[in-house]
Amino acid sequence: MKSSTANTLAWDRVWLGVNLATMTGGPAYNDGQDPTGSLGELRDAALAIKDGRIAWVGSRQQLASVQWSAANVTLAEGLWITPGLVECHTHLVYGGDRSNEFAARLRGATYEEISRAGGGIVATMRATRTASEDQLFEQSLPRALALAAEGVTTLEIKSGYGLDLDNELKMLRVARRIGEVTGLTVIKTFLGAHALPPEFTGRQEDYVRHVCDDMLPAAATAKLADAVDVFCERIAFTEEQTRRIFERARELGLPARLHADQLSDGNGGEIAADCGALSADHLEYASERSLQRMAERGVVAGLLPGAFYYLRETRLPPIERLRELNVPMAVSTDCNPGTSPIASLLTAMNMACVVFRLTAAETLRGVTVHAARALGLAKDRGALEVGARADLAIWRLRHPEQLCAEVGVHRPVEIVLATKSSRT
Repeated sequence: MKSSTANTLAWDRVWLGVNLATMTGGPAYNDGQDPTGSLGELRDAALAIKDGRIAWVGSRQQLASVQWSAANVTLAEGLWITPGLVECHTHLVYGGDRSNEFAARLRGATYEEISRAGGGIVATMRATRTASEDQLFEQSLPRALALAAEGVTTLEIKSGYGLDLDNELKMLRVARRIGEVTGLTVIKTFLGAHALPPEFTGRQEDYVRHVCDDMLPAAATAKLADAVDVFCERIAFTEEQTRRIFERARELGLPARLHADQLSDGNGGEIAADCGALSADHLEYASERSLQRMAERGVVAGLLPGAFYYLRETRLPPIERLRELNVPMAVSTDCNPGTSPIASLLTAMNMACVVFRLTAAETLRGVTVHAARALGLAKDRGALEVGARADLAIWRLRHPEQLCAEVGVHRPVEIVLATKSSRT
């Protein structure tokens, strides 16, 4: 490093000789001609951080012309740094389990049959309501830690298994507590409109009014919600009800996301676009009109291969059309007790490639820059660029594509959060 002078750049830490997958520049999607270009690769590079932010990114040769000092210098020959992974769609706070439903589906039962028979979301609601806040935290924390161990530094967690005011707020408090304990950035999403609770049987409109008039304002006032989601589906909430809930969320200053077109075409992508939603997730049955509207409004497509896999779906999301329309595609586990009990983003990445036929580059962008965009955080994380939050995952790899190809093999050698660093 250069000697200290008045003009010296003083950094907290510098990595030298590292390979960077910056996720900046390059094509939004891989056309098959350039299998790595869209990762924004820099080899034999350097990266500096200061005060929890990325302060410098470039080649080691460029750094040689800069006067700098650092409290900690790491010679990282051959290591790769990626942005900390962003897990943008989970339901990981819940009580109980639904392995019995897994067995029922193996015997041929469908998701809708199980839900209409009192299983599904309502079954988890009962277990979640029964659990104390401490019990719910103790059961949910291991799932968050499993994701964190794989390099996840930003984690979205939805409510939606309380389905009444007290228990929805309880879930959101547990989500907040997980962030406080782990140091992860936890984005808390209110999903009170996930299913109709039994006490409102036959009174769905009354429940929607309760969500809009009581539950949403309470979550916003307590600062427990960072966004609002709705399950818009024939077994859940209608298009008109969804739009009404999103309008109330807008009045409260909360951005929207949407469970869209998973089981049928419910105009989900179009609703998301019209309501300014950050993302529309699932999309197996999304119409051409919905996809075009998403492209026009910049709505992120949230791809959830775990649910597709567990439900034995046969209709793929319209991946090729999303590519043609240049709709950004995020990838997530959809970690939940029934239809995607997966607490491994690396496994979901492999599924996205094998089941949904995404390229490795698309998938890696899907858990970094596009996932950050799905959470409204694209200006702050998901890419290695000056000013971004210093959430980093450091890997011993030949190339980051191995993270998609090899299941159960790789863990970061170090995870850097803006507030702390941990070696694995």
